[in-house]
Amino acid sequence: MTTTVKRGYRSDLRATQAVQTRRRIVASAARLFVEQGYGTTTVDAVAEAAGVSRKTVFTAVGSKLDLLTTAVDWAVAGDDEPMPIADRTAMRQLLQQRDPGILLTGLARSFTAISIRVAPLSGALEAAAGIDHGARAVLEQSHRRRLGDARKVVERLRDLDALTGDLTYGEAVDLVWLAMDPALFDRLVRMRGWAAERFEEWLADDLCRRLLGG
Repeated sequence: MTTTVKRGYRSDLRATQAVQTRRRIVASAARLFVEQGYGTTTVDAVAEAAGVSRKTVFTAVGSKLDLLTTAVDWAVAGDDEPMPIADRTAMRQLLQQRDPGILLTGLARSFTAISIRVAPLSGALEAAAGIDHGARAVLEQSHRRRLGDARKVVERLRDLDALTGDLTYGEAVDLVWLAMDPALFDRLVRMRGWAAERFEEWLADDLCRRLLGG
C-alpha cells in the first residue's frame, strides 16, 4: 500500500513538472518570437532561454512551428487548457445574454483582455507569415476561428432581433471579425497611446452603434 502511494505521488510530481516545463518553453518561445522575430528565433535559442535541452523542446512541444501555434493558442485563451474560447463557460453565458447592449459590452471587455495578451505575438505571427508557409497557415487558421466566433455573435443578435437593418448579415459579421482583430488594439493602444480602458469603452460603443443602430 505504501509503495502504491509513493509511485502515485512520484507520477503526479513528474506530470506536474512536465506541465511546468512545457509552460516555460512556450513562454520563452513567445518572448523570443516577439523580441527577435520568428525567422531569427531558433529551437536552440528557445531551449537555452527555457533552461532545457533541444530534445526536451521537441518532446514537450514540438517543432518551431508547433511552438508558434501553441504560443498563439495560449495567448488567445489565457491559459493552456485545450478548450476553444467559444466553448468556455464565460463566453457561453455571455452569448446567452438577452440584452444586446450588455452582450456587446461584455464582448468588448473580452476582446480587449484577449488583445492585451495576444497583440505582440500576433504582430510576430503576421511578420512570420510573410516568410514561412507554416506560419501563414497558422495565421489563416486564426482568421478562420475569429470569423467563426464573429458569426456566433451576429447570429445571437439576429436571434434577439437586435441587429440593425442598415447592415447585411455578412457586413455585421465582418465588423465583429474586425473588432476581434488584435491588430486594431495594437494600432490604437501601442502605436497611438490609448489606454486599454479607453479602447474597451470605444469598442463597446462602436459595436453597439454600428450593430444595433443606436
